[in-house]
Amino acid sequence: MRGLAKKTFAAATALLWTSVAFAQEQVGQATLVKTSVSGGSGALAIKSPVHRDERITTSQSGLGEFLFRDGTKFAVGGNSSVVIDRFVFDDSNTFNQLTLNAARGSFRWISGKSKSQAYEIVTPAGTIGVRGTRLDIFVGPGGETSVVLLEGAAEFCGANGCQQLRRRCDVVVATPGGGVSDPARVNRGIFQSAGNSAFPFLSGRQRLTRGFYGFASGSCGLSRSGPGLQLERSDPGGADRPERPQPGYGSG
Repeated sequence: MRGLAKKTFAAATALLWTSVAFAQEQVGQATLVKTSVSGGSGALAIKSPVHRDERITTSQSGLGEFLFRDGTKFAVGGNSSVVIDRFVFDDSNTFNQLTLNAARGSFRWISGKSKSQAYEIVTPAGTIGVRGTRLDIFVGPGGETSVVLLEGAAEFCGANGCQQLRRRCDVVVATPGGGVSDPARVNRGIFQSAGNSAFPFLSGRQRLTRGFYGFASGSCGLSRSGPGLQLERSDPGGADRPERPQPGYGSG
């Protein structure tokens, strides 16, 4: 019996250490930290590693940029909270699965080299399936979640099913238990419904480094520089075209 007890203890110890090592596996690192950005072990600095199950939080004016091991870029704006929920690597240092749980605040996502179906972002109002994408996410009070597509495609699934985002600068809005709206062209009326703190990277309230701004992203008419005419490129091969913000939120 004593020998059996020793074997059982040894097996349990090995399992515990394996679980700890897996939980501490590095998924990426911080590439920019402004004001105050914290992880599971305290304040983060540039090149600080981030790990599975780690919660990243920012102060009211905080800003963090992160580079994951597969080349994915992820920015966290002020007063935000997100957990690197789970991930699984394949043999080529890309993800078979990467799931983030965005609890509140502002985020910009730029997909890396993993297969698009590997990425998933969970919010209080539903789940975002990333399809090779650059997008902005805002999770406001009560869990209301807005997603603006900047490049690529995405799917947002909530209580009433799923909505597809395929057109640049389209937005969907979802509430916990209330479902997801139809895609519509985003405009500055979003600040009336979601609040002035929504989409700080598009409004210019917080500035990211150059690598977070794509060729076709622009500001989708949300820049705080003024409500007048803005020039944005419609697609990588197209010509510049004027865009005027429309009155109200969600007009086509």
